[in-house]
Amino acid sequence: MKAARLYAAGDLRIEDIDPPGAPQPGWVRLRVTAAGICGSDLHNFRTGQWISRSPSVAGHEFAGTVTALGDGVRDFALGDRVVADSRFWCGDCPACRSGRRNVCTKLGFVGEVCDGGFAEEVSLPARLLVRHDPKLDPAIAAMAEPLAVALHAVRRQRVPAGEPVLVAGCGPIGGFAALILSRLHDGPVLVADRNVERAELVAAVTGAAVVGLDGAAIRSALGDKVLRHALDATGNVGVLETLLDLLSGGGSLALVGISHGTIPLDPNLLVERETALIGCHAFAGELPEAVAMLPDLAPSLARLLDREIGIDDVPAAYARLLAGESHGLKTILRMPGGVA
Repeated sequence: MKAARLYAAGDLRIEDIDPPGAPQPGWVRLRVTAAGICGSDLHNFRTGQWISRSPSVAGHEFAGTVTALGDGVRDFALGDRVVADSRFWCGDCPACRSGRRNVCTKLGFVGEVCDGGFAEEVSLPARLLVRHDPKLDPAIAAMAEPLAVALHAVRRQRVPAGEPVLVAGCGPIGGFAALILSRLHDGPVLVADRNVERAELVAAVTGAAVVGLDGAAIRSALGDKVLRHALDATGNVGVLETLLDLLSGGGSLALVGISHGTIPLDPNLLVERETALIGCHAFAGELPEAVAMLPDLAPSLARLLDREIGIDDVPAAYARLLAGESHGLKTILRMPGGVA
């Protein structure tokens, strides 16, 4: 079978490899139907930061069809359509026992600590699978994982009813956060991105207002309301500094982007303005809820797609996305037979 395997930073190869064998007890074998390229896939390719085994089949956002069951698997049947949980958690540490698997002390991710979904077939623990509506287009189903990340960030921040919120960064997580806010939050939603075309796409889909990251633009958009809450999906330390300066007192800044570098932060700024910094890592229990939201959100998610590609096109897609050459939010690998 064909697979996209990461060997080292900058070394991604499309190879013919053996398919998975019979699944071990508690595991399930899947035929992958669709998979999404994530910003963290690009980060790992560029930096090698999370390479823990080499080579490893990349990809942690994917959907598939169950083709074989390991001993002891009772919750799934052959032919079930499922999406994958990206988090490979231990289940034994204090965080896992308290239900906080996204901060597991031994946390790894599918596509890094085990083979992922950029292949025709894959095996995973059954505990990492969630059924989806079999009528759902696999390209939409493959967006469940990033949707869960966005939902977790929105839920962690808990912007009060009626309050404006600014989403900085209109990549997949920022765009999906704006989409969720447009459905679950009753206050104004603002979006900002240096890629104006992408920001305008998110605004068109979600009803958000596009603004620049400056006080005058935000005041013009909000009128007599003030901005107390922002969600950063850029990871850019310059953007983080700007957002902290723009926020009025009594609010919060949620951090969900992968950052590079540090910011000089005077803690008195947070104390005197009563501004909360909220870290948002992956998701906790939101994946089943995100899957349940997919049928209703499918038309909007389809508008946010960048393009569909085949597995041979993955290296070129990495290069294009790293160069910032995308018009939509999510590039999807459509696997052979992965039709709606």
